[in-house]
Amino acid sequence: MVSRQLQTLYRDLQRAFDARPADLKKCGVLLAQLKIGLIESGLLLPNGEASLNDMVIARDILEIGAFWSIRAKDVPSFDRYFSQLHTFYTDYRSSLPPSKREFPLRGLNLIRLLTQNRIADFHTTLESLPLAADEISLNPYIRHPVNLERWLMEGSYSKVWNAREEAPAEEYKFFVDSLMGTISRNEIASCEEVAYDSLPIKDVATLLFFSSQSELLKYAQERGWQVDLSAGLIRFARKNDEQMEIPKQKLIEANLAYARELEQIV
Repeated sequence: MVSRQLQTLYRDLQRAFDARPADLKKCGVLLAQLKIGLIESGLLLPNGEASLNDMVIARDILEIGAFWSIRAKDVPSFDRYFSQLHTFYTDYRSSLPPSKREFPLRGLNLIRLLTQNRIADFHTTLESLPLAADEISLNPYIRHPVNLERWLMEGSYSKVWNAREEAPAEEYKFFVDSLMGTISRNEIASCEEVAYDSLPIKDVATLLFFSSQSELLKYAQERGWQVDLSAGLIRFARKNDEQMEIPKQKLIEANLAYARELEQIV
């Protein structure tokens, strides 16, 4: 049974998390204490002997921890919390009452896989969801990452960016921003480098979905672009095109030698 101290810490966590704005620092401290309590109570990795109420409390604590991790921009922590929740969502699915946080967190996990470019894992995880195929499009938390993956594959980066404002939960915006920064923005930048010698700064900012010039200038520095503020241009750094000389004479000699060897074999 959950101890009185654990119940008190749990109530404190709920109040800190539900506050507007949430007290993230206090949540972090309480979660660290609560995880120790869950381990001591045998609830972090339950073995089926705990009461239904204790299991629900443990699941709730881990779910708050997962959301807290995103708000604190701590992706490795989110990974750990979601991994610990997997047991509750699968092994004890039939015995525990449904959680309103389950599919928002499952959707966040799907987008996390996209940000890490783990497309195969994304599809494997999607197929393992406890949802029928026709229900995926009806669930806003799952539909959102599915659409993002399709738009990424199509190269429709503007749709990915616009999806930020259509996110079903505030935490989703964190991963959409990460998607634009790690995948989409770099893909677009690479295309610009190949297609153009230079572009107006304002056009580059629009193409790369930067809302401020300072962000663009920092990104340009990271990619080694030359910024000409007086002319309002960005000149893209290009590697010297290496002239690949085809060794015609060597190829001819190699082919003749190969032909002679074939004749000898015959």
